[in-house]
Amino acid sequence: MKLFLVLVITVLLLQAFMGYTLPSDAANAPAPIDYEGSDRIVIDSKKPRKKKINCNKACTRRCKKSSRKNVCHRACRSCCKKCDCVPPGTYGNKNKCPCYAKLKTHGNKPKCP
Repeated sequence: MKLFLVLVITVLLLQAFMGYTLPSDAANAPAPIDYEGSDRIVIDSKKPRKKKINCNKACTRRCKKSSRKNVCHRACRSCCKKCDCVPPGTYGNKNKCPCYAKLKTHGNKPKCP
């Protein structure tokens, strides 16, 4: 019986030193902060994430004046999924989305329309 009591006390002391929190404490945790007017969604107060854009809609807008819409749309969606942004307008404006502008093909040509 003494051994069991010593073991329980030791475990409790270790939990106190390690900062162990019980699952019931999670309900008392502060709620994630939602910034009004921000383009970020806060899922966890430690990890803010940028909103996901609708790549199909953005690439349809980007490629609407292209002579080869299917090729343009396929390349644009690929770039959008990697960068999570598409420059505004139907041509140029790549400075608004640097990741999109930096992607290259195997031939070292710009990948994204």
